[in-house]
Amino acid sequence: MKILVCISKTPDTTTKIAFTDGGTQLDTNNVQYIMNPYDEWYALVRALELKEANGGSVTIINVGPAENDQVIRKGLAIGADGAVRIDANPKSALYVAKQIAAYAKKEAYDMVLLGKESIDYNGSEVGAMLAELLDQPFISYASKLEMNGSTASISRDIEGGTELVEVDTPFVLSASKGLAEQRIPNMRGIMMAKRKPLKVEDAIPADDLSVTVSFDLPPAKSAVKLVDPEDMTELVRLLHEEAKVI
Repeated sequence: MKILVCISKTPDTTTKIAFTDGGTQLDTNNVQYIMNPYDEWYALVRALELKEANGGSVTIINVGPAENDQVIRKGLAIGADGAVRIDANPKSALYVAKQIAAYAKKEAYDMVLLGKESIDYNGSEVGAMLAELLDQPFISYASKLEMNGSTASISRDIEGGTELVEVDTPFVLSASKGLAEQRIPNMRGIMMAKRKPLKVEDAIPADDLSVTVSFDLPPAKSAVKLVDPEDMTELVRLLHEEAKVI
């Protein structure tokens, strides 16, 4: 079984975000980066579990500059067999999907896994675009994945419940919480990661159909207002006039 796992680099959830250049660029000063948790904890770990149960290989792929190599090496330390970095600035979801699809077409993977979204943009776009470019089925928000030969049984989250899907390989799947449990790389894995292959591929020419114009931070939270528990009139007024929830 040959599996490709797409990973992205995102700011740590505790990082204070700011923008520069008139709101057009992320201020990278003092930003701590991590592997996107949905890619790492669920997509990558489940791919490794499938390899351990059925044999095969797991390759991770990232679209980004050389400074992403540290995050990629963590994926190798967790257990991936090899890694590929497409040497390009990830301009948009479509651009990223085109770069990954171009590489995946050459290698004929049985499945492509990625997190349901990245925690910085929350777009949930790359998976569907990638499946379209590869002309493969796309199963989103998967919380369980079992293989029986070349047929996958997948549980996916839907509004109000769970849907069970069966699909033959090859396919593209986006992972949500529950697909696997986080793995912490051990010292042996960290040492072995230094010797595992990390290939750098040139980007293919690809146009962006959309561009980011600017970013805005959400409004600052107002100060907490304490209301006398006996003053229900004032509480109702605040909920109606200021919080606007009633």
